[in-house]
Amino acid sequence: MYRTTLSTGLLALGLPMALAVGGMGTAAADTPDLTEDQLERASQLYFERCAGCHGTLRGGATGPDLLPDNMKELGQRRLERIIALGTEGGMNNFDGILDEDEITLLADYIQLEPTDPPEMSIEDMKERWEVFVEPEDLPDAPQHDRNWENFFVTILRDAGKMGIIDGDTKEVVTEVETGYAVHVSKTSSDGRFWYTMGRDGRLSKIDLWMDPPQVTAEVFIAYDARDVAVSKHGEWQDKYVIGGGYWPPHFVITDAETMEPLKVVRTGGYNTKGEYQHEARVAALYNTPGVPSFLVNVKESGQIWQVDYSDLDNLRVEMIESAEYLHDGFFDPTGRYFQIAANFSHKMAFMDAKERKLVGLLNTGDIPHPGPGANWDDPECGPVAGTVHLGEGLMTAWGNDPEGHPDQAWEICFSVETDGPGFFLRTHPESDNVWMDQAAHPETDVHQVIWVMDKETREMTPIQVTDKPREQDAVAIHMEYNKDGDEVWVSVWARGRGYLEEGEIVVYDDETLEEKERITGLETPTGKFNVYNRINKHERG
Repeated sequence: MYRTTLSTGLLALGLPMALAVGGMGTAAADTPDLTEDQLERASQLYFERCAGCHGTLRGGATGPDLLPDNMKELGQRRLERIIALGTEGGMNNFDGILDEDEITLLADYIQLEPTDPPEMSIEDMKERWEVFVEPEDLPDAPQHDRNWENFFVTILRDAGKMGIIDGDTKEVVTEVETGYAVHVSKTSSDGRFWYTMGRDGRLSKIDLWMDPPQVTAEVFIAYDARDVAVSKHGEWQDKYVIGGGYWPPHFVITDAETMEPLKVVRTGGYNTKGEYQHEARVAALYNTPGVPSFLVNVKESGQIWQVDYSDLDNLRVEMIESAEYLHDGFFDPTGRYFQIAANFSHKMAFMDAKERKLVGLLNTGDIPHPGPGANWDDPECGPVAGTVHLGEGLMTAWGNDPEGHPDQAWEICFSVETDGPGFFLRTHPESDNVWMDQAAHPETDVHQVIWVMDKETREMTPIQVTDKPREQDAVAIHMEYNKDGDEVWVSVWARGRGYLEEGEIVVYDDETLEEKERITGLETPTGKFNVYNRINKHERG
C-alpha cells in the first residue's frame, strides 16, 4: 500500500523533520508538549485530512484558520469534539476515520505554532523525476481489445492508486500506483494518456493503451498539491502538462511526453484586497479552449491567472481578479466562459476566457462547490449551470448564455433544497436528470443519500445509495456518466478504520433510477472520469 506525506516527502529530500512539522521548540507553558514521533504523526494526519481545507500553514481557506490563539481559546475538549463529530456547515466527522488518540493528537497539534516548509526548485523536482517507458517504446496501437473509450479512470484515494474500470464489463482492469489522495485526473486530447496529481505532489502519466495500463513517467512537483491540466490548443496540443502546488504555492509546467519539469512560477502575492498572501495556493488548473493558455486559479489571492503557454521563455501571465477563495470550476458548453467557485466569498465567479476578463460575480449560497460542474438547458431560463454547496443543503442554477439569453446571464435562475451540504453534481447532454450528492454532511442518514433532479420539472428524487453501518463511515460521493449517457456511476467511499476496502461503485440506470450493478471490493473510491465524456466535453461541465 502506497503512502507518502508532506513530512516523508521532505525527509526523502534529506530535509530535517523540524521543517516538516509545526511548533518544534516553540511550546509555551500552556502549549501541548509533543515528542518528535508525535509531531511526525500529527503532521501526517494534518496533511492527509486537514490541510486541503485549512491550509498547510493553517491560515484557513474553505475552512477557518486553525491558528494557535484561536485553537487555545476553544480548548482541548471542544477541539476534540469538533474533529470527532464534524459540523453541519460542511466539515465531515472523523470519529469513524481516526481513533481517539489520533483525534487528541490533532487537537494538540493545531495549538502549536505552524512552521513554513521549504520551497522546491526545478533541480529538486528532477531528483525525483523518472521515465519508466521511453516515448519511442510506447505502443502504436492498443495492446488489448477492450473498449478503452468507455474506461472509468477511478481515484482509489487512500490506496494511492487509480483503478482502471471497464465501463462495458464493469471489470477492474488494473490498479495503477500513483500519488496519495489523487484529487483529479485530466486527459490528453485523444483520451489515451491520463495525468494524475496526488496530494503528495506526485504527477503521474498513465497510458491506457498498454496491457495492462500503467504509469510511463512521473515527477514530484510539490510537497502538497492538488490539480493538473494538459495543453490542447493548436501546435501545442498535448505538448505541456501543468501541475499546481499547495506547498510550495507555485505552478510547474512539464513536458507532456516525459514529464520533465520545464518551468516553475511562484503564486504568492497580493489578494483582491491588497493584502499579501504568502500561502497563495494553486486550487485548480484548466486548459483554455480556443486559445493557447492555462487557467491557474490562485486560491487565497482570488485571482484567475491566464498563463499563455505559446512561449515559455517569455511567459505571459494575465491576472484576473475575482474573489477569495477560488476552488473548483468548469467551462460553459461553448468553452468561452469559465465558471469557478470563490467559496469563502459564497460566490461563483464568471470569466470570459476569450476577452480575458471577469464578467460577473454571483452569490449562490454558503460555500459553493460545483466540482467538475454541470451545464444543461432549463425550460424557463435556457442554458444554465449549477452548484451544490459545502455550507448548506442547496443547489443553485444560473443562466450562462450571455449571447442568446442576456437577461438570464450570470443571474440565479432557481434553487432547490437538499438535506445537507454536498461536493458534486453531474449531468449529461443525453440525460433528463441532474445528480447531486450530500457527501459533506456528517450524518450517515444524509450523506449516504443522493438526489436526482428532473431537468424539465425540477422534481427531486432521493436515492439511498448505501446503508453501510456508521462504523464504516461510508459516504455516497461523485457521480459520472458512462459513454452513452444512460448509466450513472456513484462512489461509496468507506473511510472507517478497518473498512477501507469495503468501498463500492453503484451503477444506476439514468432513466429508471434503478440500481443495475455494484462493483465491490474497492479501496476508498472517490472521483471517476469516463474517457469518452472527458475527451468530448473538454473539461466543460
